[in-house]
Amino acid sequence: MSHTVDTESAPEAAATSPRPGYGQLLRTPGAWTFLLPGFAARQPFAMLTIGIVLLVQHTTGSYGTAGAVAAVTGVAMALFAPQSGKLADRLGQATVLVPGVLVHAASVAALITLALADAPLWALFAAAVPTGASVPQVGPMVRSRWATALTRTPGTSALLPTAAAFESVTDEFTFVIGPVLATALCTGVHPAAGLAAEAALTLVGGLLFAARRTTQPRPTGRPARGSGAGRAASALAVPGVRVLAVAFLGVGAVFGGMQVSLTAFAEEIGSPGVNGPLYGVFAAGNMISGLVFGAVTWKTGPRRRLVLGYTGLTLVSATLWSVHSVPLFAVLGLLAGLCIAPALISGYTLVDGLVEPSARTEAFTWLTGAVALGQAAAVTVAGRLTDAHGARAGFVVPLAGTVLALAVLLSLQSRLLPRGSGRGAIRAMRHRETAAVD
Repeated sequence: MSHTVDTESAPEAAATSPRPGYGQLLRTPGAWTFLLPGFAARQPFAMLTIGIVLLVQHTTGSYGTAGAVAAVTGVAMALFAPQSGKLADRLGQATVLVPGVLVHAASVAALITLALADAPLWALFAAAVPTGASVPQVGPMVRSRWATALTRTPGTSALLPTAAAFESVTDEFTFVIGPVLATALCTGVHPAAGLAAEAALTLVGGLLFAARRTTQPRPTGRPARGSGAGRAASALAVPGVRVLAVAFLGVGAVFGGMQVSLTAFAEEIGSPGVNGPLYGVFAAGNMISGLVFGAVTWKTGPRRRLVLGYTGLTLVSATLWSVHSVPLFAVLGLLAGLCIAPALISGYTLVDGLVEPSARTEAFTWLTGAVALGQAAAVTVAGRLTDAHGARAGFVVPLAGTVLALAVLLSLQSRLLPRGSGRGAIRAMRHRETAAVD
C-alpha cells in the first residue's frame, strides 16, 4: 500500500528499498561476529556506576561520597571517550580497544582494593580517573561497524535507522540485566562482586570484539602534521553534534538520578534488594520502546521524534519526587523508559546525516560521553540531596536535567539538519511525496 511519507523524516521508506526489519538487519554479512562479543564488552556502562555506588556506600556509609567517586569515573569517561573514538577512527578499533580493556581491568581492581582498605577519598578519586577514562567505547564502535557493514552491502542503507534502534535495544537490555546483576552480586555475594564481574566481562568481551578485525571500519590514518586536518575533522565542530551532546546530558541525568535515588528509596523502606528490579523495569521500558520504535516505518522526522521523546520524559520525571510506593515507582519507571528510547534512537539516527563517515565513531562517543557526564553530575547532586533530605529530593535531579535539555532542543533544533542542507533543502524537506511502504 502507499502512505504519504515525509522525505526528510523517513528516508528509510524509499520505494526502492525493502521494508526495514530486524530479521533483514541481522542477516547482514558478518553482523553476529561483532554483536555477541560486543554485548559482553559494553557492560561497563550498565554496571560500573551502580557497582561503585554500592561498594563505596558500603565502606563509607555515605551516598554523597559514593556518588562523588562514581561521578569522577563518569567525568573521566566523558572527557576521554571522544578521544578514544577519534583514535579508533584514525588507527583502527582493535589498536585502541586492546590496551584500553587491560587498563580498565587493572584500574577496577585497584579501586576495589582501595575501597575495601578504607583508603582516603583522594585515593579513591585517583583510582576512579583511570577507571572511567579506560571504559571501552564498544557501543559507538558497534554502531560504526553497523554503518560500515550496511554501506558495503548493496541495498541495505535503508536499514541504518533500524540498526540505530537495535543498538538502543541492546544498550537497554544491558541496563535491564546489568544493574540487577550488579545489585544481586553486591548484596548477595560481596560488596565488590559487582565491580569484579564488570571488569571480567569487559576484559573478555573487549578482547574477543577486538579480534574481529574484518568487520571494523577502515582506519583513516594519522592526519598530516601541521595540516590542521585533525582539528577540522572533529565531530564536535558540527553544531548539530554539540546540540545532541547537550541533549544527551539530560538522558544521563535521568540514568544517574534514578540509580542513586532508587537505591536510597530501597534502603529507606528496608528492602535494598528491590533497587535492582525497579531499575530493571525502568530499563525494560526503554528496551520495549526501542523494539517497537525500530520496527515501525515513521512518517515523522527524527528531529520531531527527538523532541516528542524528551517532552514525554520531562513530564514523567516531574512526578517521580512525589511517589512513595514500589508499584507506582515501577509504573513510572516503565513510562520513563518508554520515553528514553525514542530520544536516544532519534539522536543516533541524526548523527549519520550530520558528520562524515570518517568521524562517525568520534561523534557517537561524544553522545555516549555526554550521557556519562550527565550521569556523573546527576549521581553527585542526587547523592548530596539524598544524604541531606532523603530519596525524594534525589528525584528532582532527573526533572532538572530533562527540562534543561528540552529547552535546548526546542531553541536549537534547526541545527540538526543534515550536512549540506541549505534554505532550499529545508523548503524541499518540508514537502511530502508518496512512497511505497509495507
